[in-house]
Amino acid sequence: MTKKIQSYHRTLLFGKWYRSERDDEGYMFTEFAEISADGHYEFTFMQHDDHGTVSEQSVESGDWGLVGDIHFTISKSEFVNDEHYAADLEHDDNYHAYRVLTLNSQIFEYQHILSNEVFILRRVIDNIALS
Repeated sequence: MTKKIQSYHRTLLFGKWYRSERDDEGYMFTEFAEISADGHYEFTFMQHDDHGTVSEQSVESGDWGLVGDIHFTISKSEFVNDEHYAADLEHDDNYHAYRVLTLNSQIFEYQHILSNEVFILRRVIDNIALS
């Protein structure tokens, strides 16, 4: 018997997403993700205290895709505290694949294929100025 694979439409990923959680040392960790229709992504990772003071920040950019229930990223560049680093595309750590668990207009939940770590992003709703 063949297992039916859930298929998600890639347009559901277009836009801005975020997640925030506390790490083992008590620092807050926040990720902002911008996923573009042209297959480009930019992820901003920040470590900060409860008052919002950022102690560490990095910005990763690259390409992304979605096939069936598999989301993948290819990291091509990273800025760490304003210092630019080009990704070594021969290094395995720049390629990631995830199984999509939930994807709708508000939630993007996915699990790393190798580590089984689960991530839950929530859609950023932009304020629209009304005239």
